Amino acid sequence: MTVTDDRLSRTFAALADPTRRAILARLADGDAAVGELAEPFEMTQQAISKHLKVLERAGLISRSRTAQYRPCRLEPAQLDSAAGWIDEHRRVWAERFDRLDEHIAALRRGPAPGDQPAHGKEPAPPSQEGTQT
Repeated sequence: MTVTDDRLSRTFAALADPTRRAILARLADGDAAVGELAEPFEMTQQAISKHLKVLERAGLISRSRTAQYRPCRLEPAQLDSAAGWIDEHRRVWAERFDRLDEHIAALRRGPAPGDQPAHGKEPAPPSQEGTQT
């Protein structure tokens, strides 16, 4: 399986397009047929159908059939999966930034009493520039 074959990658690829995001926003209000989904866009029904296929392959929508009516339905579970991935990575990066903040604060405070200088060297004395003798 290649990286682009996994469902999460297909989800993010599908969400990258503003037309597909608009379709998902519309479907959040309830099921809709292809014609209804195509109304706000200046594109053919065939072009909308291509967008729907991308969303369907990503697991973001499903389509059913009732006689001649083929409604599209939002499948929020796949959005939950993508949101979970984002939340996990947000948590990891927040922890890393917190550690970086702690490290920067420690550098600003200077060495703690009793800390040994790196490599056995004495720290350089503070600069005396700008002082009068």
